[in-house]
Amino acid sequence: MRHLAAAALLLATVATPALGQALPPPVALPGDGAEDMKLKRLFYDSDERDLALDPISAILRGDMRYADQFGDYLTDSATAREQRNLESDLAALKAIDRAKLTRVDQLAYDVFRNTAEVNLRGYTPAIQSIQRLLPINHFGGIQTFYPDFASGKGGAPFKTVADYDNNLKRNIGYAALYDRAIARFREGMARGVVHPRLVVENMIAQFDALIAQGVQGSVFYAPVTMFPDTIPAADRQRLTAAYAAQVRDVITPAHVRMRDFLKTEYLPKARATVGLSAMPGGDALYAYRIEQNTTLPLKAEDVHQLGLSEVARITAAMEQQKTAAGFKGTLPEFFTYLRTEKRFQPTSADEVRRDYESIGKRIDARIRDQFALIPKTPLEIRPVPDYRAKGDAAGSYQDGTPDGKRPGIFYYNTYDLPSRYTWGMETLYLHEAVPGHHFQIALAQENTALPAFMRFGGNTAYVEGWALYAETLWKPLGMETDPYQRMGGLNDEMLRAMRLVVDTGIHAKGWSRDQAIAYMLANSPMPKTDATAEVERYIAIPGQALAYKIGQLTILKLKAEAQAKQGAAFDPRAFHAAVLDSGALPMPVLEAKLRGWMAGVK
Repeated sequence: MRHLAAAALLLATVATPALGQALPPPVALPGDGAEDMKLKRLFYDSDERDLALDPISAILRGDMRYADQFGDYLTDSATAREQRNLESDLAALKAIDRAKLTRVDQLAYDVFRNTAEVNLRGYTPAIQSIQRLLPINHFGGIQTFYPDFASGKGGAPFKTVADYDNNLKRNIGYAALYDRAIARFREGMARGVVHPRLVVENMIAQFDALIAQGVQGSVFYAPVTMFPDTIPAADRQRLTAAYAAQVRDVITPAHVRMRDFLKTEYLPKARATVGLSAMPGGDALYAYRIEQNTTLPLKAEDVHQLGLSEVARITAAMEQQKTAAGFKGTLPEFFTYLRTEKRFQPTSADEVRRDYESIGKRIDARIRDQFALIPKTPLEIRPVPDYRAKGDAAGSYQDGTPDGKRPGIFYYNTYDLPSRYTWGMETLYLHEAVPGHHFQIALAQENTALPAFMRFGGNTAYVEGWALYAETLWKPLGMETDPYQRMGGLNDEMLRAMRLVVDTGIHAKGWSRDQAIAYMLANSPMPKTDATAEVERYIAIPGQALAYKIGQLTILKLKAEAQAKQGAAFDPRAFHAAVLDSGALPMPVLEAKLRGWMAGVK
C-alpha cells in the first residue's frame, strides 16, 4: 500500500486538474529538445499508470477518475506489478541521454532515477520475505488512515450523490483488504516472521475502538450526518439506509474478524523481542529501511554515534535555558518541573485550539521576512479525531489539494490533556504547519511546472528534514522568546536526536522497549505518554524516525555553506526558495542542486 502505508510530489508543462480530470500530457518548454520530451512523456505515462493502480492516492490529489475503486492493495499480483513497473521505468530512463537534457530536466532525471532505484531494492527476495508478511501495524496500517479518509472530514470529497455512492464502493474494498492481511499474517506465523507483541496489542485496541462506535456512532456512518444542501431528500434517505447497512453488515464484521484473529490466533504467536535484528534477515531489512528513509547508504552504528553527539550538544543548550529560567536544580529536576508544573498544562481542548490559532497569527505576521514563496492553499487547525487520538502523535499534517478546494490541515492532539504542555506548542506549529509541512507540501503541489511525481511524491528525509529545519527558524519568526518555549524547541530537537540513538538501539543493538523509553525520559522533559508512543512507533515502522535529523542536518549544512560563500549578501528568502521550489529531493540530489545554486549566485 504505497500511499496508504505512509500520509501523503523537472519540469513538465501541466495545469492543475479540476476534480475528476487527468493532468494534460506534457508540452515542450522553450529550450526543450527531443530527449527532454521523451523524459517528460516517461514521467507522465508512469504517473498515469500508477494513479489507475492506486485510486486512494489519486483522490488525495483531487483526481476522481477512479473514485469508485479501492485498489488491489496487499495482493501478490500488485506487488509483482509494482516491481515490473519500476524495472520498466528505469529501462526507459536509461534510454534517455541525460547529457542532452536541460539543467532542470537533469534534476528531474536524477530524482526519478534515485527514487526508483531505492524503491526497486525493496522488492528483492530478502526484503520481501519479511516485509510482505507484516502487512499492517498500529502506526502505518490501513485502520490508522482510511476511517478518517472516509469520514466526511478527511481526504475523500462528499459533495455529490456520486461521491457518496463511490465511497460505499470503496468501503467494500476496504473491508475485503483485512482478509488478505489475515492471510499474510498466517503465512508469517508459519515462517516465524511476526510482529512484536506490543504492536499486536496496540492494533487490537484500535479495532476495539472502531467496533465500539456501533452503527450511528461510526466514523464510517458520519458522512450521512453532514449532507450538503445539494443532495436531494430521496437520495439522503437511500444513502442513510445504505451507510447504516454497510457499517452493520460489512465494515464492522471485517473489523471484528481482524480483531478476533489478532487476539486469538496471532497474539499468542507474537514475539517478545521488538527489534528487526531479532528476526532472521532483519539486519538486511533494517539496512534497507535506513537508506529508504534517509536516502543515504548510512550504517546503523554511524547513525547511532551521530545521535549520541547531537544529544550531547542539545543537552548543553538545555542547561543554558535552565539557567535562563532561574531554575536552581539539576537538568533532570528541571525536566520533572516542566512535566509536572500545573501552569504548563492546558485546562481545556478549547484553550489548546485558541493558543494554536494565536501562534499561527504571530508567525504569519513575520513569515515574509524569511520566505518569498508563500503557498496559496489555505490551512485549517483541527483536533485529532477521538478514535485515533490515543496512538497519534502530538501533532500532524494532512495535505490539501492543489486547487485549494481541500485545505491543508494541522491536527493537534488533546488525548491525555495534561501532557500537552504549553511550552511545546510553538515548535510543534513551526514543524507541522507554517513554515514546516504546510509550506513544503503545498508549494510542491501548487507548482504546475513540476512533473507529478515531484509535485505529489517525495521522501521522508526531505519532507521531515525540512519540517525539523523549519523549527530552527524560531528566532527570526518571533517564536520561543522565553526560556520555557525555547526548552520546547530544544525538546523537539532532542526528540529527533534521540531517535537516531533509540531507533538504531532497538533494531541494531537489541535494546528493549523499556530501555528505549528510559533513555528518552532521562534526556528530555517529554512525558512518559509521549515517550511510550514514540518508542512503540519506532518498533512498528523501523528507520522512519531517522530521516528527520538526517534531513535537517543536510539542509543546515547547505545553509552554512551558502552563508559562508555569500556573506552579508546571503538572503534567507532566496535560500528557502532554492530548497523548496522543486519538490522533495533525495539528499544527494538536493546537495548537488544547492551547490549549483550557490555557484550561480553573484
